[in-house]
Amino acid sequence: MRFRTIVLVTSLSSYLFACSEEKKAPPPPPPPEISVIETRAEDVPIFLEFVGQTHGLKDITIRARVEGFLEGIHFNEGSWVKTGDLLYTLESQPFEEKVATRMSGVAEVKTMLAKNKGDLDRIEPLAKINAVSKSDLDAAQAAYDASLSSLEAAQANLRAAKIELSYTKIMSPINGIIGKTQAKVGDFVGKDPSPVILNTVSQLDTILVTFFITETQYLQFQRHKAATEPTEAYGREEEGEGRFQLYLIDGTRYDHIGKLDFVDREVDTTTGAMLVQASFPNPEKLLRPGQFTTVRVKSQVVKDAILIPQRCVMEIQGLYSVFVVGTDNKVATREITVGSRVGSSWMITEGLKPGEKVVYEGLQKVKDGGTANPTLAEIKTIDQDKN
Repeated sequence: MRFRTIVLVTSLSSYLFACSEEKKAPPPPPPPEISVIETRAEDVPIFLEFVGQTHGLKDITIRARVEGFLEGIHFNEGSWVKTGDLLYTLESQPFEEKVATRMSGVAEVKTMLAKNKGDLDRIEPLAKINAVSKSDLDAAQAAYDASLSSLEAAQANLRAAKIELSYTKIMSPINGIIGKTQAKVGDFVGKDPSPVILNTVSQLDTILVTFFITETQYLQFQRHKAATEPTEAYGREEEGEGRFQLYLIDGTRYDHIGKLDFVDREVDTTTGAMLVQASFPNPEKLLRPGQFTTVRVKSQVVKDAILIPQRCVMEIQGLYSVFVVGTDNKVATREITVGSRVGSSWMITEGLKPGEKVVYEGLQKVKDGGTANPTLAEIKTIDQDKN
């Protein structure tokens, strides 16, 4: 009986020991591996961006200055032309006839002038010896003076006719590139009040970019300009101050820096915007009229600003927060106030100080009050290529 009791106690002890081993909690998992960035204070330039459209330095429309049928086109569309190159010819016969008529009129007046001059030359000596009356001399003098005036009028009409004849040959007014012709041989052109625009020639050594800015943006830019001009070499191309950067439709930055040409004198009362024009060198002839671009110009520089990547920031119903890792690797949620966007980063106006560590990668692995194993990540909060 005692032996059975001992065996039962031993078996019960073994069972309880086995159960306690099964119910023992597993070891806690290691802290998650995350990447953090260290905040730092830096001077951050703020840029304004605008959608602009390009124009040639000169975009000259080609029109016929006289009416007539188009007889010839003497260029290749889309080619480069020089000043004085023949572009179009109009029928010239009506204008040649007009010139011939005017020349005949000049010759007729010259004949009359010669006759009146001879009459005056004969009468003057006779008038001196009173062989003819004074009225005869006055009449001869008046006829001669009238012939001189008629000759001047006839010569003026001849010059006008020759000018009209010259308009039948349309020349390029500038060096530039010519576009697609808007008329065909045989078309009647030059008819008022809306003569056909035959073509456009654009000078592309310099490209003009026009865009609109709001009144607020204008004030922001002008205040920054006024604040920097007394102390900085404002407008120096190597520093980019006051200069305009151009980004093309494919996102690439244009190689040359532009400068401000003018800001329109007034704000459009219907849109609240102001027209601005900047000019850019175009030595490679890369830019053409009509392109859409993005224009960037520095509006201000924020001193000792803190930037963090947008991926660090969590937003819930308009409230922004980040995970901050302390010196003991404890993770805490921090509410922040964001300002302007700078590239792919947020400017933080409240909630962070320089030298703090903010979770960059692994936000889903951490929680408020937990611990983490942080690794410092090196990233650029400012895109240097755009500055």
